[in-house]
Amino acid sequence: MNQDVIITCALTGAGDTVGRSPHVPVTPEQIAASAVEAAEAGAAVVHIHVREPETGAPSRDPRLYRQVVERIRETGTDVVINLTAGMGGDLVIDPEAPLRQLPGTDLVSGLDRLPHVEELLPDICTLDCGSLNFGDGSNLYVSTPDMLRTGAKRIQELGVRPELEIFDTGQLWFAKQLLAEGLLDDPTVFQLCMGIPWGAPADPGVLQSMVNMLPRGAQWASFALGRMQMPWVAQSILLGGHVRVGLEDNLYLGKGVKA
Repeated sequence: MNQDVIITCALTGAGDTVGRSPHVPVTPEQIAASAVEAAEAGAAVVHIHVREPETGAPSRDPRLYRQVVERIRETGTDVVINLTAGMGGDLVIDPEAPLRQLPGTDLVSGLDRLPHVEELLPDICTLDCGSLNFGDGSNLYVSTPDMLRTGAKRIQELGVRPELEIFDTGQLWFAKQLLAEGLLDDPTVFQLCMGIPWGAPADPGVLQSMVNMLPRGAQWASFALGRMQMPWVAQSILLGGHVRVGLEDNLYLGKGVKA
C-alpha cells in the first residue's frame, strides 16, 4: 500500500554516547539546532531528550526542556515536537541486597515524569508502556500498570498525544488495555522499539507479530539500534509503518564511519 512515511529523528537520547561521538548534541543550543537541521533534512518529528550541559549526563530538568523547545519554536520551523517522558524509571538493584538501590537509580512516580510536558505542552510525549530488564547487569526500567494509568490519564487531560513506546509484546497487550479503559484516544500512535536488551529482538518475524497485534487504525513506527537502524527503516516501510532514525539509536553511517 502506498502511503506517506513519517520520519522521526531521535536527536540525542539518554545513553552513554556523548563520549563516543563528538556529534551527539548536549547543550540546549546544540539540541535545538539539531532539531532544526533534522527538520530541514526531511524529518517531520523530532524526539527530544535533554542532557546536563556540563557533563552530558541525561536530565529531567524542565528548564533545559524549556530552553530547547523555545529555541525550536522561535525559529518557526515546521516540525512536530516529541518530548520524552520516559526519564525517571531507572532502578539499579544491588544483586546481593535487592532492597538496596545503587547509584544510577532515578525512580519517580508516573506524574513526576511529566512536569516538562505539563509546562510546555508538546505535540507528542512518550509513554513507555511497561517495565523491562534494561541491558545486562542490575538495571531495570520500571513503569507499573498503575503508573501507566496515572500517566496516561494526565497526558490525556493535557491534550498531548502520547506516543506509546513498546519494547515487547506484553507491553503492547497492556497498551491495548489502556485503550479499552478509555485512557488513550484514537488514533493511537505506537513506536515499536526493537533490539533493546532485553526486550523484543530486532527480528522481522517479531516485528510482524507486533504489527499484527496493533489496534485497528493505529499509526505506528519502528526502529532498531546500531547497524540494524537502516535495514529497519526498510523493514518498517515494507510492513506499512513509519520510521525513526538519529543519534539516539545509532552513531554510525557505516562501518567505522560516524554520522
